[in-house]
Amino acid sequence: MTATGPVTETGPVIGAEALRQRAVDALRTARERTALLTGCVEDPDLTAQHSPLMSPLVWDLAHIGNQEEQWLLRTVGGRDALRPDIDKVYDAFEHPRAERPSLPLLPPAEARGYVADVRSRVLDVLESTPLTGGRLIDAGFAFGMIAQHEQQHDETMLITHQLRRGPAALTAPPPPPAPADAAGLPAEVLVPGGPFLMGTSAEPWSLDNERPGHTREVPGFFIDTVPVSNGAYTRFIEDGGYDDARWWAPEGWAYLREHGLAAPLFWQRDGRTWLRRRFGVTEPVPADEPVLHVSWYEADAYARWAGRRLPTEAEWEKAARHDPATGRSRRYPWGDADPSPELANLGQRHLRPAPVGSYPEGASPLGVRQLMGDVWEWTSSEFLPYPGFAAFPYREYSEVFFGDGYKVLRGGCFAVDPVACRGTFRNWDHPIRRQIFSGFRTARDATPEAV
Repeated sequence: MTATGPVTETGPVIGAEALRQRAVDALRTARERTALLTGCVEDPDLTAQHSPLMSPLVWDLAHIGNQEEQWLLRTVGGRDALRPDIDKVYDAFEHPRAERPSLPLLPPAEARGYVADVRSRVLDVLESTPLTGGRLIDAGFAFGMIAQHEQQHDETMLITHQLRRGPAALTAPPPPPAPADAAGLPAEVLVPGGPFLMGTSAEPWSLDNERPGHTREVPGFFIDTVPVSNGAYTRFIEDGGYDDARWWAPEGWAYLREHGLAAPLFWQRDGRTWLRRRFGVTEPVPADEPVLHVSWYEADAYARWAGRRLPTEAEWEKAARHDPATGRSRRYPWGDADPSPELANLGQRHLRPAPVGSYPEGASPLGVRQLMGDVWEWTSSEFLPYPGFAAFPYREYSEVFFGDGYKVLRGGCFAVDPVACRGTFRNWDHPIRRQIFSGFRTARDATPEAV
């Protein structure tokens, strides 16, 4: 099947006052989540470093405020600096995470006061900013960028909560059970070959690495209808997947042997039962949920064991956005409407992925499910710029990470807020990372007769 229309995309059309309200809502939603993540534990947990991979929670809290002050008060609003003395302390490139506990951090009460003061002034700036007249303020971009930044640190803080030891501090209802048709879904879906528009030039709050929109030619391929489940991944383990070098990239095999890996992070065996630790609760691993906390090397090894491969980033995005009937790239798999609870598991409504096959209303035009939310999905691609990329508004957001061995993840997860999750949104991390909320699905080439 070939496209019957031009290779195009659409972006939201929003009036000025609606844009302003969108920015207010995004900032408020992020701050409510930040308050939950930092208010559910006592101060010693906020100042402790629960893993050398992560910052103390109180560092993230004040860093959120400092970024907001620098970009929205000083740069957009032209206001005098409130706390220039702490800029270097909360510069993420100045201090590796492992060193941050030794810095002169603001104590919890002072950090809370600082971020509240910044926010009250930012709302005044937002009220008086025209939201037109320059790329940084057009459509409220700077405010959307800061809301996304805070939500990204909220996800980071949720990862820290998963790593911390002790009783559960967070609770949330489980996601709905899988729909009745989940068990009967086809294992894979054919995505026809041909061009599609990858990335975006129309999404107003998209970040620099998502831009510009450009035509990409992708041969036909098959992709899993749903993410790989815990049950499927357990079969890989039981078949000796962690003991067979054939399935592993050499660097991954060396890392596995050095660190004694035998299962996803937070899994442990109790007799014949696999258990996992999830936000302070130990429970049996649910077979029907997408596998979580696996590295790129583990995902790649599973795919090889299964006789498949990880999808490229372009394949993933084509499966998620491209409508073969019209040739148009949608904002999301389901269309152009913003995410809602019926469409995807986002926004920390649940503290776990939904069962595989969930959210049929959120499926792509070809019927691929759960491409947004639930788990970040590893792809085979390195993190590289798109043709025509231009760093904005600063090199350190994306450009300094290009070509340095980072692998791309797509689709968001249950810990990602909708403001920081789009069909074009790109995440990246080292292939050894497992503490992130990462899973995957697999793909394979399509034969000429299949296409």
